[in-house]
Amino acid sequence: MGKIKSRLRSQDEFGIVNYHNGFLFIASFSLLYLIIALLALPLLWFEQAAANQSANILSYADAFWTLQMSASTIGFGDFYPVTLGGRTIVALVFYFGVALVGFIGALLASSFFGFAETSVKNRELRKQNQDILNHNLLLERKIDRLIGQLEQKMDE
Repeated sequence: MGKIKSRLRSQDEFGIVNYHNGFLFIASFSLLYLIIALLALPLLWFEQAAANQSANILSYADAFWTLQMSASTIGFGDFYPVTLGGRTIVALVFYFGVALVGFIGALLASSFFGFAETSVKNRELRKQNQDILNHNLLLERKIDRLIGQLEQKMDE
């Protein structure tokens, strides 16, 4: 199998697909903000329904800001949900945001500091194993030829 390269990913001789860090960063960041943009609508819906309970998230911008601060774990506290539905959405975005922000941070650290990935080590081990297997096959053929020559000499 040959190597395949593109701007988004590459594929090595073992068929392992590796996505480039820049692509993963942009995809993760986009996914995070897509989720925030989509979940801001139900958050606003829950909170507007509780306007008489001292709800303070009364516009889409407020809901978006609340979810963004929740995902980043900053949470200034200027806007906060007062309904169970709103709190559930903020909690979900918090956990999802922590995961994605951590993933993005790991990508950046890996890019800057060049930490060794286990997939690289696995490819190196596969290559070494393939080299050993090829060498064993060569030795087997040589031994088979020697045995054949010995049998031929014994028959003479």
